[in-house]
Amino acid sequence: MRDSQKMAVIGGVAAAVVGATGFGVYALTGSEDGGAGGGDSVTTAGEGVQQDSVETGPPSKKEVAATAKDFLAAWESGSPAKAAKLTDDPTEAAKALKDFRTEGRVVKVALSPSSASGAKVPFDTTAQISYGESHQSWSYTSSLEVVRDKKTGEAVVDWQPSVLYPKLQDGQSVKTGEAGTPPIKAVDRNGSPITKEEHPDLGSVLDDLRKRYGDKTDGTPGVETRIVDAKGEDTGTTLKVLSKGTPGTLKTTLDKKMQTTAEAAVKAKKKGSVVAVKPSTGEILAVANAPAKSFNTALRGSYAPGSTMKVVTSAMLLDKGLASPGKPHPCPKYETYGGWKFQNLDKFEIKNGTFAQSFARSCNTAFISQAKKLKDDDLTKEAREVFGIGLDWQVGTGTFDGSIPVQSDAQMASSLIGQGGVRMNPLTMASVSATVQSGSFKQPVIVSPEIDGRELAKAPRDMKPKVASDLKSLMKLTATSGTAAEAMAGLSGDIGGKTGSAEVDNQKKPNAWFTAYRDDVAAAAVVPAAGHGGTNAGPIVRKVLEAGAS
Repeated sequence: MRDSQKMAVIGGVAAAVVGATGFGVYALTGSEDGGAGGGDSVTTAGEGVQQDSVETGPPSKKEVAATAKDFLAAWESGSPAKAAKLTDDPTEAAKALKDFRTEGRVVKVALSPSSASGAKVPFDTTAQISYGESHQSWSYTSSLEVVRDKKTGEAVVDWQPSVLYPKLQDGQSVKTGEAGTPPIKAVDRNGSPITKEEHPDLGSVLDDLRKRYGDKTDGTPGVETRIVDAKGEDTGTTLKVLSKGTPGTLKTTLDKKMQTTAEAAVKAKKKGSVVAVKPSTGEILAVANAPAKSFNTALRGSYAPGSTMKVVTSAMLLDKGLASPGKPHPCPKYETYGGWKFQNLDKFEIKNGTFAQSFARSCNTAFISQAKKLKDDDLTKEAREVFGIGLDWQVGTGTFDGSIPVQSDAQMASSLIGQGGVRMNPLTMASVSATVQSGSFKQPVIVSPEIDGRELAKAPRDMKPKVASDLKSLMKLTATSGTAAEAMAGLSGDIGGKTGSAEVDNQKKPNAWFTAYRDDVAAAAVVPAAGHGGTNAGPIVRKVLEAGAS
């Protein structure tokens, strides 16, 4: 110590007194155990003061190796508190390391570090997991990074959840236990197995059915190590299966033969979706998407349905006495409403035509011309009260159940022809055709409500008998001599159909739509950016209808 410095005691703490003027500036240091990071350091700067130095800059190669070695050794020995003290966040690290053992059921862990790359040290982990009668070894590679603690200058581990396991994010942890709900053995309406391996189109649906109904079967849950969120809820990521559990049988309404046909039909188009339902009951017979593991557009999609919406619009016009199949109905080249000029495909017109002819040829202006006679909410009411669109469907799996918002001016007119704010998908459009065929809305289901006692949506009213009869005649005419005739040619039985082509901004070709029924099967399909509905979506629906009748 230099002569100009003297030792003094202030409050029991050693102080270095600088200068001859007394205690104007001082530095205090104290530590309970003298270990790294084990105490607080206080430095007050002033004129003529020599401050305590804190190491800065990146850790040396030697520090990186030593810190990593000490941390991994403490973790491996089952000393979470000791390991946590070697990090920059001892509180969080201690909790996470402890939970890894207690919640993750890790009874032993072996850690083998590899050569460092700068401040980053990879290491191999082999964890022994034990839960009841289930025991498994779980191996993976993780890494840690050594940094300089800004307060103490010590080399410490930069604590992140990913140190425990590379895919862990903030708020997540590892947990071992019963895997929520038992696995399911899904079967179709005839008892034939429906698996993800054989029907990848149904992957997301089968996963959802397990979550909803696994505990309502006679199955038993397996034991899994998985990632959970801050609330302990399963994130859907399984890290290790200790035991698979016993699947419980869950009967669905699907028809395996129709499902296989539907999958092949959309696959031929590379991109598209189709749904088939049973009009007499609302039971879903098939659900298919292409690509197979893409977003489930068939049940959850939200697209403008184009002219297939004219089925609902026609029901409204017939209901209000604004149209009748055999009566004259204008179909000019153009029709203006709400400041917007509407036209037909290729600007065609039907001179001195009937409403039936306008429907069969999908004349836009025939519907737009009626906008001035309608209230803004008329279409919304018809869709909801008769077709069940906008009600809360309890299908048994996640679905988007259609939306027909109340609009005004040009947007209201656009809604009449399936544009504007109208949004549907193959499920809802298949249901529309099913409602026409049966005369009343039957909410689609994929699992019987008897399994869970859920209450199905009910439309406030059935279609008027005269409206139902007229609407079926319109759809039959379209299927035999209108825009749907090519796709439906040669089909026997009670048939009806409607095409649609929905324009989409910044898309060269419209989305192709087709909805139809044949006896007790109704189906709808959409093929994005394909063109005309009859040519592109029609063949998909036809194949599904054929499979349903054979």
